[in-house]
Amino acid sequence: MPSSQGRRLLALLVIVLICRATVASQTKPSQAGVQVVANEAARRVDVLVDGKPFTSYIWPDTIKKPVLNPLRAASGTIVTRGYPIEPRPGERVDHPHHVGLWFNYGDVNGLDFWNNSEAIKPADRNKYGTIRHSKIKRVTSGKDRGELLVEMDWLTPAGKPILKEETTFIFQAAENQRVIDRITKLTALDERVVFNDNKEGVLGLRVARQLEQPSDKPEVFTDANGKATSVPKLDNTGVTGRYLSSEGLSGDDVWGTRGRWAMLTGKIGQEGITIAILDHPGNPGYPTYWHARGYGLFAANPLGQDVFSNGKQKLNFTLQPNNSALFRYRILILSGNASRDDLESQYQRFVGEVK
Repeated sequence: MPSSQGRRLLALLVIVLICRATVASQTKPSQAGVQVVANEAARRVDVLVDGKPFTSYIWPDTIKKPVLNPLRAASGTIVTRGYPIEPRPGERVDHPHHVGLWFNYGDVNGLDFWNNSEAIKPADRNKYGTIRHSKIKRVTSGKDRGELLVEMDWLTPAGKPILKEETTFIFQAAENQRVIDRITKLTALDERVVFNDNKEGVLGLRVARQLEQPSDKPEVFTDANGKATSVPKLDNTGVTGRYLSSEGLSGDDVWGTRGRWAMLTGKIGQEGITIAILDHPGNPGYPTYWHARGYGLFAANPLGQDVFSNGKQKLNFTLQPNNSALFRYRILILSGNASRDDLESQYQRFVGEVK
């Protein structure tokens, strides 16, 4: 049996160990919940769920706008295309401006912000605008959600800002579900800004090869500046995607139609995946037109009405100097193939939560 002095030493040792454990628990960041971690030196903000990667907000010099890339399902499966940042075998290498999840437009005061990339020849760059990350204004983490508030500048080829963008990203996580709200405020600066009706816009993402719709022929797509991009036919093995809109349209019939939401379902390996974009009743041009292509471009464009309506409607959305517009979208990544009822329920929740 230890002596009284030994018992005192043992008790003192236990106290020291408890204190050290307490200090360590207070200083070591928690891995639980949604963590939003800024690393401005690396030009990125990483979003993790319970310590595992979900997505990253990045603004490298090689991309002409900030993007979220890649996007992952709750299982960790990447659901966006790797090219041009991290190409993967068997995927398409067209449209190098399709990177992760982005927000921009094809005709802003005559400048093309959508199609800009490192692939544009120097002689043609006077036709293209660039969106530059300006600052991180807020980063918060939490048990069920994290937030990132950033500022960006929409620049002319001469470097003059014509729009100030302030975007709040809200990241949420639940079992078998990942959610991103992108709430973007655009403010015209010292001149009028016109978003001339154009099919290239506004919220877009490019999905992994397995979530494309199977295609039996090559295609050639031409942008607003007349630049053609070939999209070749590839091996359709494991390619399982299918679009469905809130209006009951499916497949290629979704393109160029309106709807309050649209979803893309398919499989990556044996894992069922649903990606959905939800429009908001308060958005300009609601309900949005869907610029949803079988080769993997999934975009909501409320501003291209002349193109999608074959000239029956025109919008040419305009911001006068110092005026602002708000765009609110929710992106869902669900494990499994969701039904229309599932999406309608998700849509009503979105409208109730985001004003």
